[in-house]
Amino acid sequence: MASGTASRSEDEESLAGQKRSASQVLGTIPKRRSSSRFIKRKKFDDELVESSLAKSSSRAKGPSGVEPGRCSGSEPSSSEKKKVSKSVSAPVTPSLVPNPSLPKRMKKSKQPLQVTKDLGRWKPADDLLLINAVLQTNDLTSVHLGVKFSCRFTLREIQERWYALLYDPVISKLACQAMRQLHPEAITAIQSKVLFSKAEEQLLSKVGSTSQPTLDTFQGLLHKHPETFYPARTAKALQVYWQLMKQYYLLDDQTVQPLPKGDQVLNFSDAEDMIDDSKLKDVRDDVLEHELTVADRRQKREIRQLEQELHKWQVLVDSITGMSSPDFDNQTLAVLRGRMVRYLMRSREITLGRATKDNQIDVDLALEGPAWKISRKQGVIKLKNNGDFFIANEGRRPIYVDGRPVLGATKWKLSNNSVVEIASLRFVFLINQDLIALIKAEAAKIPQQ
Repeated sequence: MASGTASRSEDEESLAGQKRSASQVLGTIPKRRSSSRFIKRKKFDDELVESSLAKSSSRAKGPSGVEPGRCSGSEPSSSEKKKVSKSVSAPVTPSLVPNPSLPKRMKKSKQPLQVTKDLGRWKPADDLLLINAVLQTNDLTSVHLGVKFSCRFTLREIQERWYALLYDPVISKLACQAMRQLHPEAITAIQSKVLFSKAEEQLLSKVGSTSQPTLDTFQGLLHKHPETFYPARTAKALQVYWQLMKQYYLLDDQTVQPLPKGDQVLNFSDAEDMIDDSKLKDVRDDVLEHELTVADRRQKREIRQLEQELHKWQVLVDSITGMSSPDFDNQTLAVLRGRMVRYLMRSREITLGRATKDNQIDVDLALEGPAWKISRKQGVIKLKNNGDFFIANEGRRPIYVDGRPVLGATKWKLSNNSVVEIASLRFVFLINQDLIALIKAEAAKIPQQ
């Protein structure tokens, strides 16, 4: 009995040890490793599937070959079984049957790409211009010769595009959608470039070449024949096209000179070939050329001196006669008169300088002469309340007033007949004395009231 009890206790201890080892192995499976970090990264679906497969395989095999179903206390709960079964069943049953709708979707997505690839050079503006030009002339050859598209198209390309717009539903639909998205100003600009039809040219050719038609004449043509002219035509466009027809002798009362009779018409290249170059060479006379050069310099120097002294004589004549200059009117405060142009000062402050695209000023000195040395904003002329004029220099080069230099960031008083010189350009500053007197009188009355 003692030996039987000892063997039983040994068997029980061995079974208990096996159960402990199996429970230790299988008991750790449902537990998940947790990180000590505050933010935990979520596992993706493939990672969950791999971990579940690994757990199920280890659970099926076991460390000592013992089946997990026979061990008591080692079976996982029903919720864990459901999770494992779901994760395992997802990758085990993949859909090997191909989806028939997939290639259809791919084909549908590829079709517009091929169409847009074919329509790369043709823009919506070109399509609209082509349609309007063909409706006006009914001739693709005339459209190819007379219409200026965004890029150069051959006659064959224009024909293929026109036939595609007519008979290809995909291209015509895409072109119509693109033309509807054009800006109204772009559509107006395209309509102004449409070619003239033969009926329009016949009506314009009836206007006499000796007459001098005005815009009202062409506006009357538009009102009389609205069905003939294109809806976007204006009187100005008809006048410009009539002048072009007159230049090329296309009016009804004009006659073109007949070509010379003969088989061969002499052109410029033929006439150039007939010229003998040896007859065109002259003997160079160095003495004569030197005398002509000296005489030319002398005459230019005299002309330059007379131009520089002209304003001085004009100032003397004005001061002696005492007559007001005809440049003034009721709104002109002063006049800055140069050799070529005159600038009227009709506000209390004007800016002088050189106008550019980004800089707009009141007085553009480039109209007088070479102004590349003048700053874009050279100076400011301002009228004070007491009736005095001052000029302030805001440029890099000095301004000379009656020979005195006015440097940058300084100002000087201008009087009547003052000579203002800016970068070799000279001007005479004339003041409207009558208007300035009225301004002074009004300024004197304001404090009394």
